[in-house]
Amino acid sequence: MPQEDYQQRRPDPDALLAQMREQERRAARGRLRIYFGASAGVGKTYAMLEEAHKQQAEGRAPLVGIIETHGRAETAQLLEGLDVLPRRQVEHRGRRLEEFDLDAALARAPGVILVDELAHSNAPGSRHPKRWQDVEELLDAGIDVLTTVNVQHLESLNDVVGGIAGIRVSETVPDGVFDAADEVVMVDLPADALLARLKEGKVYQPLQAERAAGNFFRKGNLIALRELALRRTADRVEGDVRAWREQQSIDAIWKTGANLLVCVGPGPDAEHVVRSGARIASQLGTAWHAVYVETPRLGRLPERERARVTDTLKLAQDLGAATAVLAGDDVAAATLDYARDHNLSRIALGRAHTGFGAAWRRRFAPRTGRQLARRAPGVDLIEIGLPALVERAPAAEVRAAGGGAPRAPLSAHAWAAGASLLAAALAAPLQGRFDLVNIAMLFLLVVLLVAMRLGRAPSVTATCVGVACFDFIYVPPRFTLAVSDFQYVVTFGVMLAVGLITGHLTAGLRFQARVAAERERRVRALYEFARELSGVLAASQVFESSRAVIQNAFGARATLLVPDAGGKLGMPPLDDGSPGGALPANVDHGVAQWAYDHAQAAGLGTDTLPASPAFYLPLVAPMRTRGVLAIEPEGGSWGLSPEQHRQLDALAALAAIALERVHYVEVAQAALVNMESERLRNSLLAALSHDLRTPLTALVGLSESLLRGAPLPAGSHDLAQALHDEAVRMGLLVANLLDMARIESGEVRFNLEWQALEEVVGSALRACGNALRRHRIEVRLPPDLPLVQFDAVLIERVLCNLVENAAKYTPDGSRIEIAARQRGDWVDVTVSDDGPGLRAGSEEAIFEKFTRGERESALPGVGLGLAICRAIVEAHGGTIRATASTLGGAAFVFSLPSGTPPSAPELDTLALTPTMERNHE
Repeated sequence: MPQEDYQQRRPDPDALLAQMREQERRAARGRLRIYFGASAGVGKTYAMLEEAHKQQAEGRAPLVGIIETHGRAETAQLLEGLDVLPRRQVEHRGRRLEEFDLDAALARAPGVILVDELAHSNAPGSRHPKRWQDVEELLDAGIDVLTTVNVQHLESLNDVVGGIAGIRVSETVPDGVFDAADEVVMVDLPADALLARLKEGKVYQPLQAERAAGNFFRKGNLIALRELALRRTADRVEGDVRAWREQQSIDAIWKTGANLLVCVGPGPDAEHVVRSGARIASQLGTAWHAVYVETPRLGRLPERERARVTDTLKLAQDLGAATAVLAGDDVAAATLDYARDHNLSRIALGRAHTGFGAAWRRRFAPRTGRQLARRAPGVDLIEIGLPALVERAPAAEVRAAGGGAPRAPLSAHAWAAGASLLAAALAAPLQGRFDLVNIAMLFLLVVLLVAMRLGRAPSVTATCVGVACFDFIYVPPRFTLAVSDFQYVVTFGVMLAVGLITGHLTAGLRFQARVAAERERRVRALYEFARELSGVLAASQVFESSRAVIQNAFGARATLLVPDAGGKLGMPPLDDGSPGGALPANVDHGVAQWAYDHAQAAGLGTDTLPASPAFYLPLVAPMRTRGVLAIEPEGGSWGLSPEQHRQLDALAALAAIALERVHYVEVAQAALVNMESERLRNSLLAALSHDLRTPLTALVGLSESLLRGAPLPAGSHDLAQALHDEAVRMGLLVANLLDMARIESGEVRFNLEWQALEEVVGSALRACGNALRRHRIEVRLPPDLPLVQFDAVLIERVLCNLVENAAKYTPDGSRIEIAARQRGDWVDVTVSDDGPGLRAGSEEAIFEKFTRGERESALPGVGLGLAICRAIVEAHGGTIRATASTLGGAAFVFSLPSGTPPSAPELDTLALTPTMERNHE
């Protein structure tokens, strides 16, 4: 293989490294196979179960995580002989739902698991809201997954299917999950066959099938959905083909699809070519691309022509094309490289212009189409004819559109002619001392210098003037244009050719050097901007950096607008946190807000409010839009080249990422401050409550001694009783503070035992006797209530806090009821009252620490009782909530998992050891 071909075809080292990393990531991750269909009933679940039986026969032992048979007998029969995972029971709104048990599946760690209906929404309270998120966790654990999905559940096609069938599906799967699947198996069934299955009751139950036949399962709907599913599968397979070609470094174009590549030129016919390409792609029903190759020659286009290229590419993008601007010296080579990378087998380009000049150029400089045909004979070339308007275009416009450089000013030609005349004058004394060939070299040196300094066209002038001066002054007969010897004619021809070629090459190198310097300047600006943004800690610093770099790169004034908590744009806050002030007069808040809300550019140079004097560019970060850059050109016009557009997009992306980083730095700092404050508060509470327990205990003991000792006068007895009650109350408050600190620090160790709930209720009521003296207490515990495993001391504390809370916020004589019932795998305990009830909207807030009710009695409190209840119940694996009571007041319900109590002999054995230990202590 020639060295040049090897250099072009050898794999990119960076691409190989990325492939190796991707292979390592996939090796540690499970494989996902999706059975994909156009509608329910085509046989996706059936095909998945058949694959499970096949793998079981091969010794792999798949696990059935969850399968929805929908009453289909054929599907249910295939479950026989397979290992089926028990479903998780979930209580929701009075109904018992059966869900996929993700934790059990992870604990089993099978080699492969079947999870039906990938788009299913899990019941509230599940770890993930969507089943596809459960599947992602299984894949991360290295478990292979087989699953199913219908075309209407893909996020990108959700609105399309809704428009076809008139039904909008609420359960969707991101297209990224579908595209990232290792395998997609298309399960297809013609519409007539599917309707026949529906009538036979093999899709839904009879009543449901009747409703489906009149709504979703109409033949037209099924045909359209089938087409969508086939096209989406083809797109997925096309991606697999492209990935395989990249992995194997295959350059040849495979005609596996009808994708179209449209070549955009700088001429006035480019818009016609793009529109024609869009129509061809629509007729073929395929995706299409539009590319523009910017060569050094095309880089010298006038500003008007460059703006036309930008508008044409934007038109192509609006018509649905994937656009790209390629850089290279060879248009055909760059186009073919792009076609090979994207496996595009059809290339459309405009027809060459007619006329004598165009024919001359075709003869000596082959057009792009001829080069493409010669280099890639297997590619289909589509030549799009010129519109009538372009055929009648003036010759000057056609020449400019063809890529000619802007004309050099007359002064440049005058300087070039003067340089040749000066060289002729300076070389006059050398005549007779040097051969004419050496003198001719001096003229070529002048041509070279002129080309480097003034460009190509002045170098041509210098060449012609130099040849004429050489003939007139130095070639005999002198001072005439006559030539005595024919060899001088050859000398003139060679000198003219060498001068023209030298000037052309030198001017080209000069232009390429200028282009390289310009690109280096842009890259350096991006590098310096990124380095500067890496150290900013406030949005105002991002604003200053962005304003400086845009001023230097584009000669425009920039203003950064950031949203507040409500999404309204404004100036970024200052470094000290104070507001940033009013908007500048040149910034239109309405246009900027529109650009922010829609994440699209607006204003000058766009299709949205183009009359605005400023250009508004949204700063779109990975998580959300972080702000808007308002850019006002100093000259009033905003015509950017493709490179400048790319540079501005890169600057906006860097600024958006910097703003997002600043935001999360502030979030992290606030979280750190909250954590430290919470830790300090817990430490203070623990220390304070620990030091107060001893004197409070002594105070309670002394007050009890007074009450139980010698009889006291009536007034003294009441004071002693009040002293005792307040000391007990303070002791409970201190205990709550200490318990809350211990629970949050993780120091509490649970003594879980199987207990009878009525015993804990009785001990809690005895402990709260004083607080309940003026209330009516009712206990409703069913006799068949099972034993529950919990820490008796802590659950007693929960009941005490709930009962005391009810007594505190209800008037004397109110009724407080304690009830319990078994609900599936849970035991619910309810403490309710007939008092004033809860304030609307406070059902969750009252469980926060140091939150007190709106209506308080004279009894003291610090708002920790309910917070401790929640911490204890959740530590037991249960839940607690506040709601309205059937008695008319408030109700607090905490639920504990019932579990499976041990048998009577086991229970006696379990209860014996703790009793002996307590007696020993």
